[in-house]
Amino acid sequence: MRVFIDPPNSMILYDLVERFGHEPLSSMAAIQEMIDNLEVDMPPMNVTIDDVVRGLAYAGVEVPSGIRGRLAVWGPLIDAADAAVIMTDAPFSFGCVGCERSNEMIKYLVRRKGIPRISVGYPETAEQAETVVGMIKEFLEGLA
Repeated sequence: MRVFIDPPNSMILYDLVERFGHEPLSSMAAIQEMIDNLEVDMPPMNVTIDDVVRGLAYAGVEVPSGIRGRLAVWGPLIDAADAAVIMTDAPFSFGCVGCERSNEMIKYLVRRKGIPRISVGYPETAEQAETVVGMIKEFLEGLA
């Protein structure tokens, strides 16, 4: 199954999803695809008209451009996902958690899609980390 991870650039969640036999959907692969596209001359500074239009599919014109830009990358990943793993209350050093509005939109889009999902809090201790990994493992193994 294809599993969207949030934060979308978390290498830890990416690795967990991959270890349990699923395809992680993350921003790294999506951005690589954009950079390899010859239309973008100076990544990551340039965007194409298609990027702008894609972002408008997930957020209206009144939404700040940074949020629309993130959703232009992450929205199609959510659309392609069969399930999702969401880490809440993560520190800034754990993936891209700097824009709370983008984070809320991601969670909304995942809920709206109605796919199986697990939401776990960021662990503060080694014991909590073991518990979180166990919960994610159980969730991923339960996916058909």
